[in-house]
Amino acid sequence: MVQKTVEDSSFRKSRKREMGNMNKTRLQRLIRFTLIALALVLGMSAGVVLDRQALAAQAQPSTTAGTEPDFQLITEAWNKIQQNYVDHTAEQAKPLTYGAISGMVSALGDTGHSTFLSPQMVKSEHDFTQGQFEGIGAEVQTKDGQVVIVAPLDGSPAQKAGLHAGDAILKVNGDDMTGLPLEQVIGRILGPAGTSVTLTILDPKNGQTQDITLVRARITMNNVTWQRLPGTTIAHVRVSAFSQGVSQELKQALTEMQQQGVTGVILDLRNNPGGLLGEAVDTTSQFLSSGDVLLEKDAQGQITHVTVRSGGAATQMPMAVLVNNGSASAAEIVAGALQDTKRATLIGETTFGTGTVLNEFSLSDGSALMLATEEWLTPSGRVIWHKGITPDQTISLPSGTTALTPEAERDMTSAQLQSSGDQQLLQALHLLYQSASNSGLGAASTRGIGPSTDAVMSPSILALDLEQLTVLLRHTLLV
Repeated sequence: MVQKTVEDSSFRKSRKREMGNMNKTRLQRLIRFTLIALALVLGMSAGVVLDRQALAAQAQPSTTAGTEPDFQLITEAWNKIQQNYVDHTAEQAKPLTYGAISGMVSALGDTGHSTFLSPQMVKSEHDFTQGQFEGIGAEVQTKDGQVVIVAPLDGSPAQKAGLHAGDAILKVNGDDMTGLPLEQVIGRILGPAGTSVTLTILDPKNGQTQDITLVRARITMNNVTWQRLPGTTIAHVRVSAFSQGVSQELKQALTEMQQQGVTGVILDLRNNPGGLLGEAVDTTSQFLSSGDVLLEKDAQGQITHVTVRSGGAATQMPMAVLVNNGSASAAEIVAGALQDTKRATLIGETTFGTGTVLNEFSLSDGSALMLATEEWLTPSGRVIWHKGITPDQTISLPSGTTALTPEAERDMTSAQLQSSGDQQLLQALHLLYQSASNSGLGAASTRGIGPSTDAVMSPSILALDLEQLTVLLRHTLLV
């Protein structure tokens, strides 16, 4: 049984309905919806939920000649399996049914995007949007026939165990995962908090494999954290995912920063798998006063403009944005909008490359289909799907270096920050100093910080004495 829906691709119409009836919450999914397999977040290449839910039409779908399913052939294949397959223990109706549905969706060729979700996966994905879930805490997707990690979540068992974006999961508890549908791999990894699971991980950078045992946990996501960088007036604010309420948390954080004399902000979207579209729009709107956040293009090529919402808390504060290949979905929407409008310089690595809107079509047993129904573009019309967003300044972290988080910076000195190895963060800090110095402004620039035409910062600049940099920052930004 398919739920009836009236899917409206117009975000503006959705916003009017929200204002008219706040009790009607509509979720719309971006292509890289994220499931947590900590709920091992299944990020299939796309982000996560958006703020309008698409429900499938109850009416019979229209078909044209040659497109009708051959149910007789499907039944014939089912019967042949039941009658002849040697391992009768494998002839379980539910796995075979789910496998058939999964195969049907896979045949669409939308690898890593449109997908089938078991009831367990549906629950995990919904839990993620509410900011709580159980599992190992890694977003995953299928890529080149392997299940790979898109991003470990902040504070998760996966992050603590040292899993990185791009790592491939070869085995779960010693069982080979080669060729298995994603939902089956997810099912093997999911489990109650306090239980353990052993993953055989392939590191694509060196080709080495290792077994890693993780204890699943119940995690409440702390999606917005910030810290004033030691000895400066620059704040490092991290948004780890776009779950419900994130934009309000960010607005409060930005207000607190300005009350405490912060004059510039580094927005960290590294390893952010995405989330709710409404939260992405509201987050972007904290830094922009007008214009578009994104464009939505439907199957007929019609473009809908999703505009900035008024009331941003930091529309004039100088800023830079950090991204990497674990930045996806809603994170790419925010980064793309800030880059297109020249509001911020993007620093880091090319993002994951989501770019379609996934709508959830519920099935009668609690499972669901996630189908791509729209494509989203940056405000200037750039296509992100399968391409990602290229930063203005490309900088990769040295091998073995972990990106700093605001929590890690709380007890740091300037010298420790300098020696941390987080060259992306240090470059952003340098850029804010350089922009303020060049503009001659002592306070926040009224136009923000646009992409720099300078080459990527050299190692000698990265080694700049931060005590000197601190003086320059204070002198330039506070006079």
